[in-house]
Amino acid sequence: MSRFRTLPKVELHLHAEGTLEPELAFALARRNGIELPFASEAELRAAYDFTDLQSFLDLYYATTAVLWTRRDFDDLLWAYLQRSAEQGLQHVEVFFDPQAHTVRGVAFTDIVDGLGDALTRARTELGITGGLIMCFLRDRPVTEAARTLDEAATRLDALLGVGLDSAEVGFPPGPFAEVFARAAQLGLRRVAHAGEEAPASSVLEALDTLGVERIDHGVRALDDPHLVERLVREEIPLTVCPLSNLRLRVVDDLARHPLPAMLAAGLKVSLHSDDPAYFGGYVGDTFDAVARSLGLDDETAALLSRNAVAGSFATAERKTELLTAIERWLTGPR
Repeated sequence: MSRFRTLPKVELHLHAEGTLEPELAFALARRNGIELPFASEAELRAAYDFTDLQSFLDLYYATTAVLWTRRDFDDLLWAYLQRSAEQGLQHVEVFFDPQAHTVRGVAFTDIVDGLGDALTRARTELGITGGLIMCFLRDRPVTEAARTLDEAATRLDALLGVGLDSAEVGFPPGPFAEVFARAAQLGLRRVAHAGEEAPASSVLEALDTLGVERIDHGVRALDDPHLVERLVREEIPLTVCPLSNLRLRVVDDLARHPLPAMLAAGLKVSLHSDDPAYFGGYVGDTFDAVARSLGLDDETAALLSRNAVAGSFATAERKTELLTAIERWLTGPR
């Protein structure tokens, strides 16, 4: 086992729907009487050869059709939590896309309650804490996002915050400003995907129009030195997903990923798995892949985990526990 597997980890960039492994997809399809457009699990996995973000999203949303009930969403997230617990996961803030399901007739409460069931069980059985971040799909109408927030307002106890995801190119953050302002009024934390395929200006727009507290991806921020200075000055967390960047052709070689340059610039970056079932690695796998391709010593690995803790929405008490666990790992036997 890699030493990095035992490093206490926090995932801040993890899509529940992106943890749907082919085996579970077919099991849920059989349970719900749904026919997937693939003959076998192997054929579905072979389709994970993406050319860009949109080609991934096309498959991603096709497979979510197997998710229908509270039990389905519980099973989905529980499978991820069990697997990631073995790779050092101790806290996770889970993205989910209610619009991808409610438009199919799935009840919003079944989505939230199913995912919540898994998180409750994880706390007691695995020692993993966390919460849910409801994401709006930026390639769907803003009015639909507003209606989704209206529905979420009845279940604020189940949510940490809101986010913005899906296709970046052609769908800037700005139009969602009013929805995010209302989310803030409701006491929800705010994050957004920006600077993955879209330019550095999308990061700036997310900060200024949505008031987000952290940026998901943000690798293109390095293209704008003034933006980098601001991100460093304001200590804005960037949740970086190297395996995702590789599989979606944001970078053509993990050895040329901008992570080292981001760290050298003083950016508050951390490592995450994004959609691990599709991108070939869970959180521990991500650390191992970075170690192989970019080199990763214990001090840097601990820094990346500390950054994730600092950027999380965990309580101050939980953050102290996590930071203590990281320091114990760093000073422990090699």
